[in-house]
Amino acid sequence: MSEVGPFKRLLSHMRSHRGTIRLASMCSITNKIWDLAPPLLIGLAVDVVVLKEDSMLASFGLINPWHQLIFLSILTFAIWGLESLFEYFYGILWRNLAQTVQHELRLDTFDHVQKQGMGWFDERQKGDILAILNDDVNQLERFLDKGANDLLQVSTTVLVVGAVFLLISWKVALFAVLPIPIIVWGSFRYQRSLEPRYAEVRKSAGAMNALLENDLSGMSTIQSFTAEEQEMKRVEVLSNQYREANREAIRLSAAFTPLIRMAILCGFTATLLLGGWMTLEGTLAVGAYSVLVFMTQRLLWPLTRLGETFDLYQRAMASSTRVLNVLSSPTEVVQGDFAPEIEVISNSDIVFDSLDFAYAGRENVFSNLSLALGAGQTTGIVGATGSGKTTLIRMLLRFAEPTNGSVSWAGKPTKEWELNRLRSSMALVDQHITLFPTTILENIRYGRMSATEEEVRDAALVAEAVEFIEELPNRWQTLVGEGGHRLSGGQRQRLAIARAVLKDAPLLLLDEATSAVDNETEAALQRSISTVSQGRTTIIIAHRLSTIRNADRILVLEKGTVVEDGTHEDLVEENGVYARMWGVQTGNVT
Repeated sequence: MSEVGPFKRLLSHMRSHRGTIRLASMCSITNKIWDLAPPLLIGLAVDVVVLKEDSMLASFGLINPWHQLIFLSILTFAIWGLESLFEYFYGILWRNLAQTVQHELRLDTFDHVQKQGMGWFDERQKGDILAILNDDVNQLERFLDKGANDLLQVSTTVLVVGAVFLLISWKVALFAVLPIPIIVWGSFRYQRSLEPRYAEVRKSAGAMNALLENDLSGMSTIQSFTAEEQEMKRVEVLSNQYREANREAIRLSAAFTPLIRMAILCGFTATLLLGGWMTLEGTLAVGAYSVLVFMTQRLLWPLTRLGETFDLYQRAMASSTRVLNVLSSPTEVVQGDFAPEIEVISNSDIVFDSLDFAYAGRENVFSNLSLALGAGQTTGIVGATGSGKTTLIRMLLRFAEPTNGSVSWAGKPTKEWELNRLRSSMALVDQHITLFPTTILENIRYGRMSATEEEVRDAALVAEAVEFIEELPNRWQTLVGEGGHRLSGGQRQRLAIARAVLKDAPLLLLDEATSAVDNETEAALQRSISTVSQGRTTIIIAHRLSTIRNADRILVLEKGTVVEDGTHEDLVEENGVYARMWGVQTGNVT
């Protein structure tokens, strides 16, 4: 089966707008038909002036030449009015269609992206995804806004002018229209030549966008290492690649219009000479000759713009391929329909059964791991970097899927759960806090969008965030900035805990929730964690052992294996891995 082209894929995606497309196309074609009428009127006017009472219009009963000219004037006003009216209609229809399709494609693509597993994001650069959602979608909008109408009007021009030529003189038409098949053939040849070049342009744009996004996010690191010159060189290299990719496309597309002009010149010269000779011989009327000359001229301008239109088309098709490839990419996370009640979830253990897992291209993180976490208990997990602590949480949230074995909760493997139900039953405080560029109030309310201001305040009170919020000039309406950069690390973590408190989920997941904060802030966060952990299952990943000292159970991981399991006091007495870690952190190393 042959691969479906990007244009057919785009039309298939736009099938709900077929009615609008047909109406807009009809308006474009009708507008062009009226637009091509003035040369006919000029021919009739020349016929009136030259032949007077013997003109073509005289045969319809208008004998007086002056009356004929008045009639032509009225007809001119009517034709120009209709041409302008349909230009307004197609402008409104195509532009609104372009904006609607752009809007829907962006939303559909973003919605599909949100449903992908974390592995999908690991394989792609964030900047490239941004380029698809922004620039590639915009390329489609530009084509629908202008290019689609141009293609229709050029096609209408060729058909109408060809028909007029055949009606007036098939001999002149034969030579005048002869270059058009060559132009059409050449257009498709150019189209095939431009397609891979514009695909390379979009690929280069995505790579450059990814680098720029990364550099802007990491500007503090760049400046602290005085690496501005190095980053400038990297941007220069990718920018040059983008420029060279465009240059290859421009080299072809720029040659298109001059070649079309030369082909049209042959047809225009044939009309001028052959039509002129037939007029001088008396076999062709002067008015008809005028129509042929003007019509050939009207054919010239639209066809010379065909290169620009095909340029828009190829850019749009290259972009649509990238957008539709994202939309057609399979959703990695397949969900079930299990959605137990909150009471069942709250009283159910979490079971990891014979778990194997490895990240792509790496050794196993877990091999045959079996583990049960008690409902309503606080479990602390510690271990060296890379021991698998965060991976356990990722598996609970189904950000990662086990190679073998299963993760079960409420008696069912999580892959059989309704995904929204599963994740809404968990509240995550990640080590990398994500805050949104809005107010403090709205960032906390993200935990439960329907929460009242009083409920938001109560959650902030539990997270011990109220004091610093009340000291800010705009208090709860303070804008946190992109990524929360206007707040300190400790303040961001308190807001994240408040957000988790507001969600009030049966399972609380804390991944390094007290990392990179001072002792006073850590103590406040520990108090908050102790309060919010009451009455729910809690999993705490920590490097600072003081954070999990009071946990009901502590697991020590080493290379994906549980090497120690017990309370803080039990593990210290065992004098094993945990005891050595505790000694290092308290300064009691023997």
